[in-house]
Amino acid sequence: MIKKSLVLIPLVTLGITVSLSGQENWTYLFNGKNLKGWKQLNGQAKYEVKEGTLVGSTVLSSPNSFLCTTASYTDFILEYEALIDPQLNSGVQIRSHSYQDYQNGRVHGYQIEIDPSDRAWSAGVYDEGRRGWLYPLINNPAAQKAFKQNAWNKYHIEVVGHSIRTWINGVPAANLTDDMDSSGFIGLQVHGIGTDVKKVGIKVQWKEIRIMTKDLSKYAWNMPAAVEEISSIPNSLTNQEKTNGWKLLWDGKTTEGWRGADKVGFPPKGWEIKDRTLSVLDGNGGESQNGGDIITIKKYKDFELTLDFMLTKGANSGIKYYVVEGLNNGTGSAIGLEFQLLDDENHPDAKLGVGGNRTIGSLYDLIPPVTDKVVNPVGQWNTARIVAKNNHIEHWLNGKKVVEYDRGTQIYRALVQKSKYANYVNFGEAPEGHLLLQDHGNKVSFRNIKIREIK
Repeated sequence: MIKKSLVLIPLVTLGITVSLSGQENWTYLFNGKNLKGWKQLNGQAKYEVKEGTLVGSTVLSSPNSFLCTTASYTDFILEYEALIDPQLNSGVQIRSHSYQDYQNGRVHGYQIEIDPSDRAWSAGVYDEGRRGWLYPLINNPAAQKAFKQNAWNKYHIEVVGHSIRTWINGVPAANLTDDMDSSGFIGLQVHGIGTDVKKVGIKVQWKEIRIMTKDLSKYAWNMPAAVEEISSIPNSLTNQEKTNGWKLLWDGKTTEGWRGADKVGFPPKGWEIKDRTLSVLDGNGGESQNGGDIITIKKYKDFELTLDFMLTKGANSGIKYYVVEGLNNGTGSAIGLEFQLLDDENHPDAKLGVGGNRTIGSLYDLIPPVTDKVVNPVGQWNTARIVAKNNHIEHWLNGKKVVEYDRGTQIYRALVQKSKYANYVNFGEAPEGHLLLQDHGNKVSFRNIKIREIK
């Protein structure tokens, strides 16, 4: 059961602290009369006060606009109510910043989403101006259903240390761990509309914006274990992940647990560990001709694997599983099933194969991914996930399932016979095998390599 806060008397004088029975201390950030204590950054959207409500309205040809607190906050509980036109997208910035030496003052930082679209990710966590989505609500249908169209929605946000937890209308939504920012301002976004004249004057409104900065542990709400705890801290595990059997497959610092494919040790060249990131370096674009592929020392049977990867322009690589060494006679890449990693726009392999079965997310040369896959641009992190259980395999890309198949079936074997693997006996059907990161002569980076063995 969610722990509820006590009912508060709605005193809305700026800076006045409200205390009931000496137990709760709220400060109202919006006084209901004017915009004292706030400043506007970036865009030219119109912010005004109407009947005690703070109203933001869209304007033409403006970037995203932000009305930001002049004060900075570290640990806090924040509550507010928001009403948005279904045609608009918005959010509330927390622990955010604007520096002239970062994209000419662009507001960046954590954003608590206000999303009236069919996607329904309100109260999810987005990193505005930097990394993109940190906590989408893909796996939280209860929170997706909690948002009310054309009505006021109440948000409850708890930010303590590395933890960011959110609720919408009392329903638990996001449970994020991240260490990018420890403090910053709070900002109210009016999203840009470009040159769409039909969207001029669309409104998003806020009221009852209040913050608590003391005795936070006394008033923290219960976050159910069913709400997945996601960590954006590179190469780390949350307590929930540890409890659920997850382990780091790469420690973020050393080569422990890995070696070269068909080799005794880790490649002496062609791979780099820097800034908590593992990268295969540029070569001549050939398979395993620079540092060579690397594989896990351990073999795996049934498992769930996740990792983040970042492509460079025109890059080609792959994540292979059920890898069996020696099948390629020591030339080219080691043999196994492959989750393709590719810059589809700039690498020619995307147009080869059949029906897109060599594009990013595919089961390489066998099964194409779904056409509506979500891919972040070159230079940004993407997340791959592979689930293998009882010969049933799933590929996931950025939270969306893109490939699903069963090893050893008649359909699977027919696909193999039409692929470049036709001459390998029982290709991809080994009961266990190594996991592999491919050297294909292009720079690709990896981090957050985690695995959970399925018993």
